Amino acid sequence: MTDTLLPNGIEDSGGDGKHFRKGCNPLAQTGRSKLQKQRASLNQQIIKQMRMRAGAENLLKATNNNKVKEMVVLELSYVNSNLQLLMGQLEGLNSSVDVYQSAEETTNIPLIALGLKETKEVDFSAPFKDFILEHYNEDGRTFEEEIADLMDLRQACRTPSRNETGVELLAKYYSHLPLIENRFFSPTRQTGIFFTWYDSFTGVPVCQQNLSLEKASMVFNMAALYSQIGTRSDRQTIVGLQEAISSFQRAAGMLSHLKATFTHIPSYDMSPAMVSMLIQLMIAQAQECLFEKIALPGVQNQFTSLIKMAQEAAKVSEIYDQVHQLMVQTPIKDNVPLFWSTMSQVKTNHYRAMAHHFLASALLDHELGPNDDEDQQEKTLSQVYDQLPEGCSPLGILKNKDERERIGKAHIRRAISGHEEALRNYSLCQHLEKLEALQEILKASHRRSLDKYSDYDNEEEFVDYIEAPDIISKTDHKAEMELPAATKVKVTDFFQRLGPLSVFSAKQKWTAPRKIQVCADDRDLGFTLKGEAPVQVVSLDPLSRAATDGLKEGDYIVAVGDKDTKWMGVSDMMRLLKDVDEEGIEIQVVSVIDNSPPMPTKSATFSGNLPKTYSMICLAHNDEDKSSKTRKVIKKSSFLSWGLKNKMKSASTLSLPTDDHSGALSWNKPIPTFPNSSAYNNDNFLH
Repeated sequence: MTDTLLPNGIEDSGGDGKHFRKGCNPLAQTGRSKLQKQRASLNQQIIKQMRMRAGAENLLKATNNNKVKEMVVLELSYVNSNLQLLMGQLEGLNSSVDVYQSAEETTNIPLIALGLKETKEVDFSAPFKDFILEHYNEDGRTFEEEIADLMDLRQACRTPSRNETGVELLAKYYSHLPLIENRFFSPTRQTGIFFTWYDSFTGVPVCQQNLSLEKASMVFNMAALYSQIGTRSDRQTIVGLQEAISSFQRAAGMLSHLKATFTHIPSYDMSPAMVSMLIQLMIAQAQECLFEKIALPGVQNQFTSLIKMAQEAAKVSEIYDQVHQLMVQTPIKDNVPLFWSTMSQVKTNHYRAMAHHFLASALLDHELGPNDDEDQQEKTLSQVYDQLPEGCSPLGILKNKDERERIGKAHIRRAISGHEEALRNYSLCQHLEKLEALQEILKASHRRSLDKYSDYDNEEEFVDYIEAPDIISKTDHKAEMELPAATKVKVTDFFQRLGPLSVFSAKQKWTAPRKIQVCADDRDLGFTLKGEAPVQVVSLDPLSRAATDGLKEGDYIVAVGDKDTKWMGVSDMMRLLKDVDEEGIEIQVVSVIDNSPPMPTKSATFSGNLPKTYSMICLAHNDEDKSSKTRKVIKKSSFLSWGLKNKMKSASTLSLPTDDHSGALSWNKPIPTFPNSSAYNNDNFLH
């Protein structure tokens, strides 16, 4: 299966596909798109089974009827079996690496790509229109086009193309999210919008009302898309290998950004432990491509070149071994496909065996000649070993032919053993057995080491078999994380007509626009202006016509006549008002409403149909309980605690200072577990 377009039975008007957003083609019937559709279908089936399981478990707790309990237990076993089957199918999709490989890929070991996280559609229309009307006092229907553009952009991000244009599409939406958050997501009220994303490994859904999950999922999908670009690259060319190296390094950079920025996302595929493992996997694959880039022109049959390749191969093996150790740790091993951990183990043994083969070739095929630099070769060989067998030295191995051959044959035996172990690991995973190209590469490498050993094996000769020492890994081209520039895409705010975001945001509360008649008295309007956009009224003459009409210091001018002035600076505003005569002109102003300390809102996360609620109010309530228990320890009530116990009945009663300057919150006043609806219906607050 390749990423080429297949017939889909849908005619494209004009045949150019321009009716799709750039970087997206939802009608593309590629192997990768089919895989994503299967993933989405499995996610829906998994959430259905999880809901059934949650319902059955609740019924089991609620009923006392033994017959009903037996039926529920039977139903639970059936549902759990279905879930295991669905999880197995999802693991199979995550093991389908052949879909992501290059169409020209025939002689390289397959690489692992991350699958895109799936999400549900989100309708911003009604919540945003309501918020614009209630909070910004504007007709939300006039913003239907902007809301539709935002929804189209999000929908396009569900089917990005597998290239840089697709990454830019995701980055564009990601850059819009902070703007949307500041415009519409108030800290004192919920929008009623739920963002649902599915775990890419388990299919378990996670739902949140804030944008943290949305942002983190976009970053994860950008990393996944970079990994897919890397696996698709043609690794038979230098250009293709460079593209693969850059893509995997960028994938690692995006994952590192995810780990550093979003630390409490309740989706396991984005947990710190899992992301750390994925970062190491991307680095390992980038290092593997760097090794292939060095080897692509051919390895020179020289002592120094072979030693260098041995250490480069050892470096790849070392990083894959680190990846494998992370994958077998609990709880990562319970969520990562067996294919992934087995593949990392295969590559660990394969590249370690290659390292021993290169070093064996350097020792067996090259003798120290009179024209060779003895000091340089000794220095090179001494940097390969951390510890040599007893009685051996680098110079002794180089000068003594028998010793050189003895150590060389020990390395070739370790190479053979490593290749055999890689083949054994390969045979233990059913998903790996589908990769015939991988099997051919492993067998060819094994045969090459056997042939090398047979060239120097003398059955009549008695050989003192020794264990070849480990090879120190070293590389001149270390793979490193790279944060792509695509994360810093500049975008134009969809809702810039609402005014400058620094002023007109969801955090600020505004009065409704007031109409003020402004007249000039001897070319004096009775006030001065300051600020950029929008301008603010200062130094108001209390006897002026504008002050009499209701203008206040600190008001923002949002319109002059029929002209919107939210984006006008002082100079433009003065030019607009300089021709005002005695008849005057009508302006519209708004005032900022003082924000009193809001009651913490309840934030709930739904994972697998089971709510996990975190509330600052609950924390405050627990602290209150703790302080109450502390007070009970005191045997004799002090004068201060007596005053608190009597709830400040007398004005002369002393009380401890609190952070509540209003004096409305007493220590003995019960704190509600959930925000009172009156907090959101207060007439003094205009949302």
